[in-house]
Amino acid sequence: MKKHFILLAFIACVFTSGTYAKSPAPNSGSQTSIGMVIYSNDTETVWNALRLANYSKNQGDTVQIFLLGKGVELDDLVKTDKDMKEQADKFLENGGIILGCGTCLQSRKNNEPEVCKYSSLADLYDLIRKNKIVLTF
Repeated sequence: MKKHFILLAFIACVFTSGTYAKSPAPNSGSQTSIGMVIYSNDTETVWNALRLANYSKNQGDTVQIFLLGKGVELDDLVKTDKDMKEQADKFLENGGIILGCGTCLQSRKNNEPEVCKYSSLADLYDLIRKNKIVLTF
């Protein structure tokens, strides 16, 4: 009986070892949901985050951006930086969503943001929970 159990265990290992050894096939063509939290007002950082957001949208992914802290200053950056405005406009025109922390906007006396939608901590929580990938900048 013991010999049969060992033989059966050996056969099971042989037949299943190939299953575990293989890496999963890449998800070519599948859509990924990406959440981006931008908390910087550094022009280069924000510009690159927007570039990545636009690239991801062009790859078929869904992308949502949440501006937090200094990140809500994107609203001012697009007024003074042509390249930043171009990236933000492209993202929004392609169906992207930019949410801005309401508390952070209020502390900067920006009650009517042009680039982002007035949002809350609950919206940030939803972004984190709903997206497969969350990046911070």
